Amino acid sequence: MMYSKVTHFGRLIVTQRTRPEQCRRLLHASRALQHPDETKPKSHPSLAPVLTPMLPPGSFDGKIAFITGGGTGLGKGMATMLSSLGAQVVISSRKQDVLDKTAEEISGQTGNKVFPISADVRNPDSIKSAVDQAIEQAGGLPHVVINNAAGNFISPTERLSPNAWKTVVDIVLNGTALVTLDIGKRLIEANQGASFLAITTIYAKSGSGFVSPSAAAKSGVEALAKSLAAEWGPYGIRYNVIAPGPVPTKGAFSRLDPTGQFEKQLLKMLPTGRFGDPSELANLATYLVSDYASWMTGAVIDLDGGEFVYRSGEFNMLSKVTKEQWDMMESMIRNVKGS
Repeated sequence: MMYSKVTHFGRLIVTQRTRPEQCRRLLHASRALQHPDETKPKSHPSLAPVLTPMLPPGSFDGKIAFITGGGTGLGKGMATMLSSLGAQVVISSRKQDVLDKTAEEISGQTGNKVFPISADVRNPDSIKSAVDQAIEQAGGLPHVVINNAAGNFISPTERLSPNAWKTVVDIVLNGTALVTLDIGKRLIEANQGASFLAITTIYAKSGSGFVSPSAAAKSGVEALAKSLAAEWGPYGIRYNVIAPGPVPTKGAFSRLDPTGQFEKQLLKMLPTGRFGDPSELANLATYLVSDYASWMTGAVIDLDGGEFVYRSGEFNMLSKVTKEQWDMMESMIRNVKGS
């Protein structure tokens, strides 16, 4: 007896015209689509990260950089690379002891002075005090301002208290705006150009469940950056954004993936087969705030290993299908009659 078959992504319907042994093979293939290979994806050797600075030595000689959230994670990575390229770097966050340790570590690596100045980006008075100290200690207004301070954690939105929502939005959106306004007003008054950079996330443009305060705040940061790129360009001020995908850092991953299980699934969503490295983001950041990018403003650049485009394509999951499974499905498709 023969059977025909119709499939719909892993569901197999058997009718007449297909041989039983073919049906068994096709059923195996359809089940494999439902349960793809669980092995860790492999990254092609050509996609290995380059961790050394791409800009020439001395690219930031005579420049002052001010980085929020500069004591740890991505902020620390950007601070280190800017310092290695000659910048006088001010790092700021709430914890002075962490800043002191980071500043000492970076200075030991690069030989350049790093200024640790604590501030709470949610508090305008705290920001003003930090910027005043930065100008005094570093010897002038910043030429580079990186808004990297962030707060985020996973939670069903209905479980959030008003204070939880407010805390994330205050750090991410209001903190970015307050730092930008304080330094921006001083720059305009002094007629000094500068480059601003904000660090957001790839879900700022799509939204994401379970991190809704962060998604709302980060999308606001991108709108702010684009708005000021248009408005402040005549003052010699540029504003760009990097929207990174998963770059493992201790603080971020411990709050967003406390069990470590999500990390394994997330890796399968990356066409490049690996997570990003903080030095890769630092290289992009240093280019965007450098004189080499003086005609770039209002840009939002994804740095995510292809995660956003992979998630966006309805059929991109077919990358998990093996050659044998493709042979089986091709046979099935050819046997479908009519429209």
